[in-house]
Amino acid sequence: MNRNVLASGFVLAAVVGGAASASAQNVDLEALGEEALEHLQQYLRVNTINPPGNESRGVEFLARIFDAEGIPYESVESAPGRGNIWARLDGGNLPALVLLHHIDVVPADERYWDDDPLSGKVEEGYVYGRGALDTKTGGILHLQTFLALHRAGISLNRDVIFMATADEEAGGFFGAGWLVENRPELFEGVGFLLNEGGGGSLIEGQPSFGVEVTQKVPWWFRLTATGEPGHGSRPLPSYSVTSLIAALERIRLHPFSPRIVPAVDTYFKGIAANARPPWNTAFSTMGRTVQDPELMARLHGELPALHALTRNTCSITILQGSDKINVVPPQASAELDCRLLPDQDPDEFVRELRSVIDDPSIQIERLMGFTPAVSTTNTNLYRSIIHVLANGFPGAPVVPSVVGGFTDSHFFRDLGIVSYGFFPMVTPQEDSGGVHGNNERVTVENVRRGTRLMFEIVRRFVDARTAS
Repeated sequence: MNRNVLASGFVLAAVVGGAASASAQNVDLEALGEEALEHLQQYLRVNTINPPGNESRGVEFLARIFDAEGIPYESVESAPGRGNIWARLDGGNLPALVLLHHIDVVPADERYWDDDPLSGKVEEGYVYGRGALDTKTGGILHLQTFLALHRAGISLNRDVIFMATADEEAGGFFGAGWLVENRPELFEGVGFLLNEGGGGSLIEGQPSFGVEVTQKVPWWFRLTATGEPGHGSRPLPSYSVTSLIAALERIRLHPFSPRIVPAVDTYFKGIAANARPPWNTAFSTMGRTVQDPELMARLHGELPALHALTRNTCSITILQGSDKINVVPPQASAELDCRLLPDQDPDEFVRELRSVIDDPSIQIERLMGFTPAVSTTNTNLYRSIIHVLANGFPGAPVVPSVVGGFTDSHFFRDLGIVSYGFFPMVTPQEDSGGVHGNNERVTVENVRRGTRLMFEIVRRFVDARTAS
């Protein structure tokens, strides 16, 4: 990592806008960062792999910390073992801020990890464990900020709510979605939310930041083919499995038409200046770039996450057929993870999908679908992010971003709550594959520096004496 970047992070711990604020002087940010590292290691060791989730174990971990701090909290299980927890610091009458993260993490296959995925070990400047990037580190940054505001007794202009929820990795229906539906009073008077979805990346030593303001919309489908069953020794001209495979191949080969929606265009223009050739030019004129098949094929190969922002997509993720090798099954099914651009009409997309499949015998079942929404950047919270990053990383671009994945933020945007996906960490490009991948890890410096940055972002927004 660039030494100048590290140095600027340390300066921020003591200097904000040229002078330390009165509130920040009451907080030992170095000690807060060291405590964050300890808390993160402990949190990574709590097994909250989803499925089955068992997020109540994470609730117990967080509850012990709140008990030790004398902070009141509430918790609830949406189903056995599916725990959620929240705590509130009372403040003034301005719309409240929620600091949200999810407790659950995706599965990890130990065979492909160098160590126990739940070890939380520190080695050569990294903390390893499932959830290190997605998203227990972010939760610890929120926790440390929340604890620091409480310990320092900072006068707040609004309530600040720490919230940790279940089930985000499977759609959030036992977590954020459940709370919105069953505990709506928790979100009365809430105007802002910080969550996962954005942050910093380090490419060739240059940091850049994206603040997620919208995301592609997930629609998950199950395709089911039926046909005559039989013995594997006498294959028929066509049966459920072959019909399904043919349909899936048509989907795989289908070139969903590219188009650049305004939020995506803004994002590409924002990252163009720091991109290497030819992407610096291509990103600044994406409306033309998407008309160049060769350049788009190269983008798909080199930067698939950015390519996904230019069109609707479908990934074939689950296949099910016979449970016995010599039996031709009467049914075969596949599940598709489709992500739609924010302006896409879902019904129109389904019609396109049916046309691509071109087989009326195959049933299309919608498993899940959300609604699109975009959060405005014209807020003091967004300006606080910009200000703190400008001090910590002079010259680094900060742009509103669109993500190809989804987070729980959509539940809250549907309520009219301005929601940003942003953790102030700078992830080296070579580490980004750890999200849902093998040997997931976060740098120790990201934990320490991210704690200081998150505290300062939130403090500037909620401190009644100095908030911008």
